[in-house]
Amino acid sequence: MQPRIIIADDHSMIRKGLKLILQTNLGFKNVTEVSTCSALMNELKKGACTHLILDVILTDCTALEIVPNIISLYPKMEIMIFSMQISEVYGDVFKQYGIKFYLNKTLNEDDTLTYMRRFLHNLEPIEGEKRNPTKNPFALLSPRELEILHYLLNGHKTKDIAITLNLTMSTVSTIKKRIFDKIETDNMTQVLELATLYNINY
Repeated sequence: MQPRIIIADDHSMIRKGLKLILQTNLGFKNVTEVSTCSALMNELKKGACTHLILDVILTDCTALEIVPNIISLYPKMEIMIFSMQISEVYGDVFKQYGIKFYLNKTLNEDDTLTYMRRFLHNLEPIEGEKRNPTKNPFALLSPRELEILHYLLNGHKTKDIAITLNLTMSTVSTIKKRIFDKIETDNMTQVLELATLYNINY
């Protein structure tokens, strides 16, 4: 029985290109596309999804916000992160949720096919070179801190972040200070400059 695959990405060309690769190059025909977190959750409710290919940032939320809930509801489903976000920061974070597959969108076609094939056949990923997690300051952040960082980089205020993530304003403020301390910055201007320097997309 072939896997049922869902691609969750807010870029139409990425979804369609990946779907074409899965169907034409790898022979997997049962592929569904969604562009938002809400559409993804609705699609998952229909059942029978075996493999989810998920971008880190969608228009209505981030993968960090929904992955814990998805894993809780669908523990047997395999998940792969497919993103422009650098694995040096986000790959190890998602491993905390048991997600072993993290594929960068800049990888060449042959390696992408190899990686996709291993994921869809439920094999172990091929480990790359060991990374130094302290080289990139953002690699020091926890999943919750990366969630907050995303909203800060997009110009959201403390009150708005608290409402969106169902947190208290004091909690958001505390986490914001912790982010500043970990990446050794004093204000949002410095945070934005550092994010640009280390290719943190938002």
